[in-house]
Parts: sequence; structure tokens; C-alpha cells
Amino acid sequence: MTNSDKLSHGECRCGRVRFLVRGEPLVTSACHCTGCQKMTGSAFSLSALYPISAFEVTEGETVIGGLHGGLRHQFCDHCKSWLFTLIEGMDELVNVRATLLDTADTYEPFIETYTSERLAWAKTPAVHSFERFPERDAFPALLAAFAERAAR
Repeated sequence: MTNSDKLSHGECRCGRVRFLVRGEPLVTSACHCTGCQKMTGSAFSLSALYPISAFEVTEGETVIGGLHGGLRHQFCDHCKSWLFTLIEGMDELVNVRATLLDTADTYEPFIETYTSERLAWAKTPAVHSFERFPERDAFPALLAAFAERAAR
């Protein structure tokens, strides 16, 4: 099996919404912003960024939750699990909640964002840290570094 053949399955807490991702993520991350803290009820959210073509909801329906703006956070309508996020203007990408995948232990965060809002005790093994969100022009180098590290 090649990396592009790899399948990881995910589901919400109640199992009514199921999804899958194909291949490896473009990058993994932890977000420390207070919005993610409130939506997860934890110190940060963990996610894996995939091309939308590698993602599929295989069962159930999602609804928009959280803030209803440029970030379209998708939730299970029944158990309210936060499943994934679609980003306005970046329709070719999906940000999946890595902890919902059956291979969650393999999604160690490579970058961490909004460290300016991090709880003092919340630490991650991320290689790159940003006080806010990285500028868009920083992403090609971050994605290349993540891919290089994953190839080792």
C-alpha cells in the first residue's frame, strides 16, 4: 500500500456521522486560540489538513456550528461533535479534527498556532510555533518541511 492508498476512518462521538481521508495530511496542527478551546472544551484543537479530494463523508449529515462566518465548522447534528472545518476562499482544503480518526495517535502536531492565547501549562511537540496564524505565504515552506519530515 502506498501513502496515497492509506485510508483513515473517522466518526463523531455517537457514530451517526462517519468520514474518511485518503493518503497523508498536508500538515498537522494544534490551535491554542480561545475559540478552539471553547469548541473542544480543552486546551487546544488538533487537526490534519487534507485536500478536499481526499476527504469524504460516508454516512450522516453535518451542520454548521461555532461561529457562522469564513470558517464553516461542521458538527454532528445529534451529538454535536466538531468534525471538520471548511475555510472560505480555500475550497480545495479541509481541516479534519485528527482526534476523531481511527489513527489519531499518528497525527502529532507539526505546527501550533495562536500560542499568544495558549494556556500556560498546555505544551505540544510542534516543531513550528506561531503567536497567531501563519501568513499565507509561509504555508508552502511549512507544507514542504512537513512532507520532508514525514518521508523520513
